[in-house]
Amino acid sequence: MIEDLVAGTTPGRAFLWLLGSFVVFCVFRKFQASAQIARLGARAPKIQFRLPYALDFVYKGQQANVLSQDLEFWDETVSRAGGRNNVKTAELDAGISTRAIMTTDPENIKALLTGQFADYGKGEPFHQDWKEFLGDSIFTTDGDLWSRSRQLIRPMFARERIVDTEIFEKHVQHLIPLLGGSNSPSSSKVVDVGSLFYRYTLDAATDYLLGQGTDSLENPQTGFAEAFRYVQQRQSELFRFGVFNFALSKVEFRKQLKVMDEFIQPYISTVLSLSTDELDQKLSKRETFLDALARFTRDPRVLRDQLVAVLLAGRDTTAGTLSFTLFELSRNPDVVAKLRQEIRNRLGVGASGKKPTYTDLKEMKYLNAVIHEIMRVYPVVPFNVRYSLRDTTLPRGGGPDGLEPIGVRAHTRVIYSTMKMQRDPDLYDGPDSKNYYDPQKWIPERWATWQPRPWHFIPFNGGPRICIGQQFATIEMGYTIIRILQAYERIVGLPVEGREKVEDPVMRFEVTLSPGSELNCVFIKEGET
Repeated sequence: MIEDLVAGTTPGRAFLWLLGSFVVFCVFRKFQASAQIARLGARAPKIQFRLPYALDFVYKGQQANVLSQDLEFWDETVSRAGGRNNVKTAELDAGISTRAIMTTDPENIKALLTGQFADYGKGEPFHQDWKEFLGDSIFTTDGDLWSRSRQLIRPMFARERIVDTEIFEKHVQHLIPLLGGSNSPSSSKVVDVGSLFYRYTLDAATDYLLGQGTDSLENPQTGFAEAFRYVQQRQSELFRFGVFNFALSKVEFRKQLKVMDEFIQPYISTVLSLSTDELDQKLSKRETFLDALARFTRDPRVLRDQLVAVLLAGRDTTAGTLSFTLFELSRNPDVVAKLRQEIRNRLGVGASGKKPTYTDLKEMKYLNAVIHEIMRVYPVVPFNVRYSLRDTTLPRGGGPDGLEPIGVRAHTRVIYSTMKMQRDPDLYDGPDSKNYYDPQKWIPERWATWQPRPWHFIPFNGGPRICIGQQFATIEMGYTIIRILQAYERIVGLPVEGREKVEDPVMRFEVTLSPGSELNCVFIKEGET
């Protein structure tokens, strides 16, 4: 009988039969997944899309990123999910295994990072997507692999290591003359602070990690820096495309990865050629990050992965933050004057200005207010992700009132935005408050009277995965700002080409937040006009 059915079936009928079976299977699996979510909790408002697997959503998201309009895209899609307004948590249910949840709710972010830490992690899909770039490093792993990475790296950022600010002094003295522009009469003094800070922090980071800086301030065309930049950009595109990233070519990505690895490998080979006794002898001298790592592991791949991960965290995050800081200072002369007065009172300015110590950096209140405010408005990782490692929930965002727990199946991607959260007016006292400052604006004075509630301000994330290098980063930023303002009295911002006035900076959302256009400034010393 079966033979007769097969013999009488045309190719067209066979195709229709297979298509129908596939549709029935998908409907069944979809029903099964929905029932499982219902047993776990409620559903969040759904993000609308028209094409299968939300291909239109993916495309629009990519286009928004190209145009540096990621925040606007979030407002149009997530904040208005389900036909509502001001939605804090929404879901994109694009297929059987492609559900994603997006949130700015501090209670949900707290659950992801600490309250339900065991339920959420980087996840194996993230690990595989990022493995070529960051390997098995601290940023891509969970469980024992992550724990071992953290134990390996933590001692490198102990207080006794980071209080030595001489590593910054050497490179900031290369930076300061470049801020003044060229001495040539035919050249203007306009400088793009973004490009300079990315070179400055690369030099400082490679010096600290490897014992030898890239000297990119003196030599802007550094192959390693260009390769590192491209790899990050392509990696962020691969991440945004999700399950469709197979459509993106990796040829140039892998070529630039090779450039990166060829730069790092000689340093690894050199340190592995040293005996344990020789490495121990370096403890009495200036031991580099790589030296310290090699005392705990001799695996070249582990050394490479941890170096690249820490370089990403230590270089790009600080460079982006410093870039936006100097931009905001350039259009807030009153802040510059107040900050410079604090520096003058404690350390002096000009040629007689003293180098700040660790204690100075911790105790200068207005300096820290400036840094905190930059990290509030321009967090270095504006969008982050976790995967559910098991069937679980998120505390709220589900149901008709948005207050019920959300059911979350295993392997669900949860994207959270600290930038949207930290700028959310609903988390601040309203305009009627005597200490009201617009949360959308950069105003350091708010920190004199305002104390953020727990989990409303998390520039370095929180919970067990809180950034190990946060003290190192804040010291580097504070030290750099002080030394610049000791040398220059005023900073004047200039509009980008084609604009009549200085406007909000263009932001590029990749692995970390960076300027999306030139941040042109003029630095003026005392007595200059």
